[in-house]
Amino acid sequence: MVGTCAHVEFLRAQPAWALALAAVGLLVALPAIRLALWVYAAFLHPCKPRRRRYGAWAVVTDATDGIGRAIAFRFAAAGLRLVLVGRNPEKLAAVAAEIKAKHPNVPEVRTFVLDFAAEGLAAGVKALKEAIRGLDVGVLVNNAGLSYPYARYFHEVDEELMRSLTRVNVEGVTRVTYAVLPGMVKRKRGAIVNIGSASASVIPSNPMYSVYAATNLVFLLTKYCSASFH
Repeated sequence: MVGTCAHVEFLRAQPAWALALAAVGLLVALPAIRLALWVYAAFLHPCKPRRRRYGAWAVVTDATDGIGRAIAFRFAAAGLRLVLVGRNPEKLAAVAAEIKAKHPNVPEVRTFVLDFAAEGLAAGVKALKEAIRGLDVGVLVNNAGLSYPYARYFHEVDEELMRSLTRVNVEGVTRVTYAVLPGMVKRKRGAIVNIGSASASVIPSNPMYSVYAATNLVFLLTKYCSASFH
């Protein structure tokens, strides 16, 4: 109590300009402190191996190119077993071979052929569910996505492209999540990463990619599924 009173008296003894300057400095410092804490948590803080934290297996869709391919290599480096999903069996085999060559200690790499834009998506995802039955799938990366081949107005989007956009960007991610999530719930651990475009949430208007933007509301699926388990 004596110490508190002394602190109060000390503050009262300071000129107003010094107190104002200190308040401004505190306001400026808070964002920097938050940023430093985020950097530490995201990049510097030591974490448990993903196999123990989530599970031994990772399923990555559209794993033959770009983001999906890069994630698959990172998971292999972390020691996770992989199920690579894509529509081209030759490219899947090539990526699996590259992963094994670069990370010879990766326990196992499996591939599963699934074309998200083709007819029979429900049957294909059902087959994927059977293929991973019994596996300790700890991470699912929904990376498969489709955009326009070139910019066009809404009325210029043909029926086939509209159907493919809806099937890949909406039905595909929903069905795969629905197939994998129950196992994670049963094991009481796991992580799902849904990769989409900011065209539906950040850009205020996207008239040349209207259907694409409308089908990229995957962040809502992420948000509401996450809220179900908190």
